[in-house]
Amino acid sequence: MPQAASVAAANYLYTQAPRDGTVLGSFSRNIVNDALTAQPNVEIDPRRMNWLGATSRPARVCVRWHTAPVKTPADLFTTEFIVGAAGATSSLAILPTVLNKVLGTKFRIVQGYQGMGDTLLAVQRGELQGACASFAQFRIVEQQIKDGKMTYLLRAEETPIAEIPDVPSIFDYAKTDEQRQLMRFVFSSTEFGRPYVFPPEVPQERVDIMRKAIAEAVRDPDLVAEAANIKMDMAYTPPEHLAQLVAKLYQTPPAVIETVKALLPNEK
Repeated sequence: MPQAASVAAANYLYTQAPRDGTVLGSFSRNIVNDALTAQPNVEIDPRRMNWLGATSRPARVCVRWHTAPVKTPADLFTTEFIVGAAGATSSLAILPTVLNKVLGTKFRIVQGYQGMGDTLLAVQRGELQGACASFAQFRIVEQQIKDGKMTYLLRAEETPIAEIPDVPSIFDYAKTDEQRQLMRFVFSSTEFGRPYVFPPEVPQERVDIMRKAIAEAVRDPDLVAEAANIKMDMAYTPPEHLAQLVAKLYQTPPAVIETVKALLPNEK
């Protein structure tokens, strides 16, 4: 039952879905932040959901075309860097928008592109100088990266990404604790990966059964091999970690949340 930006699906799980374990769901990794920042139409309280586990850890990165004038993250503070996005609140716009407003970088976001594929084609045509998105999304231009036509410019994670350990972190360019705190809050959504949940009030026995089933499924050799073949990220996050992450986010000072709301008035 897909729904726009997954908000309607999340709301259905929270307010209407049967509480007997017959309905489970997945939604945007931004839902928890959306709930905390009181985004329009978000009814879900993530603390009441039964987290079942998650796959994928979609770390965010930016890439540059080899002719772009920006060569390092430091250049972003003095030189304009042109990237593409569908709209002001699309996933391709989140990273450059946050970095512009929090750190003072000089991304110029050109809107109107139809998703990742269209944006990367525009980079190769010379219309854009780069793009920012989840690391896994750049696998469609793996050959251009191998050939040196595209280069990873930065990561929006504090810890290194295993496949590209030498790519610098944008956190190294934060000058204050407030800047780091704001970026941590916005980018924390990547830790949710692609989560699976039961609605509130499902009997614990059924929650435990589904958690065990998902944990076993993501370790199944055939599934792991198939995922590797199609370059799908199956990194597993246990439900306990997801619940702890939710609890930690709900401890964010209200002043920080208000600042985030000003940065991203309609984050998706």
